[in-house]
Amino acid sequence: MGIQITPSILNADFADLGAEVARIGSADWVHVDVMDNHFVPNLTFGPTMVEALARATDVPLDAHLMIEDADRNALAYVEAGCGSVTFHVEAAAAPVRLAREIRAHGARASMALKPATPIEPYEDLLPELDMLLIMTVEPGFGGQKFLDLCLPKIRRARELMDKHGVETWLQVDGGVSLDTIERCVEAGADVFVAGSAVYSADDPDRMVAELRAKAEAATA
Repeated sequence: MGIQITPSILNADFADLGAEVARIGSADWVHVDVMDNHFVPNLTFGPTMVEALARATDVPLDAHLMIEDADRNALAYVEAGCGSVTFHVEAAAAPVRLAREIRAHGARASMALKPATPIEPYEDLLPELDMLLIMTVEPGFGGQKFLDLCLPKIRRARELMDKHGVETWLQVDGGVSLDTIERCVEAGADVFVAGSAVYSADDPDRMVAELRAKAEAATA
């Protein structure tokens, strides 16, 4: 598995999401930010909207659940058609059980950490995950500035993955752009969520290609 670019539709035109997703046809995944106005101060998509979006594109959906009670609600997004479902460890009562349930229902299981949440307490969970998401902004809103203070955590996460020999993907979300993606690659990330950088570009799919090229160059 090499570099993967997963544009977030948080900065897309919500009035025509099908057409907006068609503008990023070369993306590896479509990143869907699910917010409940409780875990984070914003409200976006629910399972019905995600199900409609899944029917509108062949690009697999990567749902990022910024919601309370992830244990009870995560499987609804698998059933809606997501190929990957990310829950926040801060909102999961039983993260190992939840990851196993997501996998058992046919999706990739991912766990997210807010900027202030350390990785070390969750080292033993890494073999249960298909992906770990390190937030490099406070979750809730797009267009925020990348937090460089998260780079050491990305490095520690990669070191722990190497230590345990797992093939867990390491995703970064928040302020990813042509100016920041190289630093994330050098720290050990290989999956990148970019929202405003992609959808503020004149040609979003070209920006996906440029982000991929810059990340791949950094791996060399």
